[in-house]
Amino acid sequence: MRVWHGLDEVGAEFGPSVVTIGNFDGVHRGHQEVLAHAKARAAELGGLPVVALTFDPHPMRVLRPDHAPLMLSEPGRRAELLGRHGADAVLILPFDKDVAAWSPEEFIERVLVGTLHAKAIVVGENFRFGHRAAGHVDTLVAAGATHGFQVEGLSLAGDAQPWSSTYVRRQLAEGNVEAAAGALGRPLRVTGVVVEGDKRGRELGYPTANIPADPAAAVPQDGVYAGWLTVLTPAAGGPAYGESMPAAISVGSNPTFDGVDRRVESYVLDRDDLELYGARIAIDFVARLRGTQIRFETIDDLLVQMKADVDQARRTLTEN
Repeated sequence: MRVWHGLDEVGAEFGPSVVTIGNFDGVHRGHQEVLAHAKARAAELGGLPVVALTFDPHPMRVLRPDHAPLMLSEPGRRAELLGRHGADAVLILPFDKDVAAWSPEEFIERVLVGTLHAKAIVVGENFRFGHRAAGHVDTLVAAGATHGFQVEGLSLAGDAQPWSSTYVRRQLAEGNVEAAAGALGRPLRVTGVVVEGDKRGRELGYPTANIPADPAAAVPQDGVYAGWLTVLTPAAGGPAYGESMPAAISVGSNPTFDGVDRRVESYVLDRDDLELYGARIAIDFVARLRGTQIRFETIDDLLVQMKADVDQARRTLTEN
């Protein structure tokens, strides 16, 4: 799969193609439906490549930064997921105030016609684009009659509720990682580089890999979870790339020890020999074990609860 980080990287020789457009934050099940339709349309048109067009940063971070949503996936992860679900190429268009000022017609002519040579465009039925979001599906249909491309606007209806990034964020804010996973089609993933903490976990017999909670990312509500730790970039002497291990995960600021910075702490079950400092890791949240972190009066009380959390995490991951 090809990944382009701007129009200039696409190349004059590329095309024709089938294009799907969106923020694709999280690449949830609704997005996956759009990609499946685009893939089917590409096959009908003789096996054309499918291009997923997305934006970085999220347009709201440029237009209304105080209202920008917490992100469900970083651009590299988003491209990986788009490829997994049918995209042959991903164009990550840098979004700035100049791009925001393009009229719908300018966006169509510069990007869809002039660069990607679209023969079909598949989007959600509520898709908006161009200056002040003036463009919509009917705008594309009218342009398609002139430029020779087909347009399909799809409903993103889900099972019990619409599949949407807003729904996923709301569930994560309540700690409901299972419901979020249902809409995403997979567990939520949070990534980061392991930093040195206060090392109290090691002293207590439960060494943790700590990553700061990115304030711009949709990290689940404070609490304790079961999930998986996967190594993305190994540390010297540590587990290899791609190794995935069961973990008990704590999200919060460690109130028992008057912690301040919010972080994600992961204890790999039954392992005290791992070298992970400096490694880039992914944490996949499978289930919530208990809610907001508790301040324990004694270390013994904390150890009893930690053992209970680890035992419950083991049972949960075995069942899942």
